[in-house]
Amino acid sequence: MTVFLGLGAHSRAGAGDLDRAVAVALEASRLTPAYVGAVATLDRRAAVIGPWAAGRGWPLVTFTASELAGVGTPNPSAVVAARAGVPSVAEAAALRAAGPGAALVLAKTVVGGVTVAVSSRTPPGAHR
Repeated sequence: MTVFLGLGAHSRAGAGDLDRAVAVALEASRLTPAYVGAVATLDRRAAVIGPWAAGRGWPLVTFTASELAGVGTPNPSAVVAARAGVPSVAEAAALRAAGPGAALVLAKTVVGGVTVAVSSRTPPGAHR
């Protein structure tokens, strides 16, 4: 199974913040970093998240707010909508990166100033 990490982070988030949040999300999903196929986020966060993802060997996929706005998510946030212009970054980016038939393996999880969601095209539990 390949998973896609959707990340939202404040502009001051550093590599340690991202590492902690992703470690928590992967552990909660009972997955290891080897399952990660790509990291997805809002295009405005590429400068923060891109170098971190590259350092782990994960490709970065970015989306504009308008591209994420049409993705249905279970946990939209009015606060995120006010700040980012879209009601979901992590969940929407994870689902959009995984493509048609995607499902959340882990809904958004907030650790410090980083939000992580995990998605997959493979139904959860099918090939672990």
